[in-house]
Amino acid sequence: MVMLVCTSEAGNVQYEAAVTFFPHNDEEDYAVSYDAYFSKVIYEGKGRRSKKREQQLLSEFRDHIDELAQQAGGEVHWEQPLREARWG
Repeated sequence: MVMLVCTSEAGNVQYEAAVTFFPHNDEEDYAVSYDAYFSKVIYEGKGRRSKKREQQLLSEFRDHIDELAQQAGGEVHWEQPLREARWG
C-alpha cells in the first residue's frame, strides 16, 4: 500500500510519502507486518494543505515510493493495484 500522508497543525504542514508491504515467502504465505512500513518527509513548511502543492507532490510521488521500496528490498507493482486509489 502506498500513501501520501498530510499532517497539519499549529500553522505548519508536512507531507510524507509512505509504503507498507505485505511480505510473503511463497505464493500462499502472506503476513501482515507492521515492521514493513517505510516513509520519508517530502515537504515541510509553514502554511496549510494546498491542492496545488498536493498535485505537485503527486507528480513526484511514484519516484519517492519507488526509492523507498528499493531501499527496503521490495517493489511496487504499479500496473497491478489490489484496489482502486482512494482520496480523502
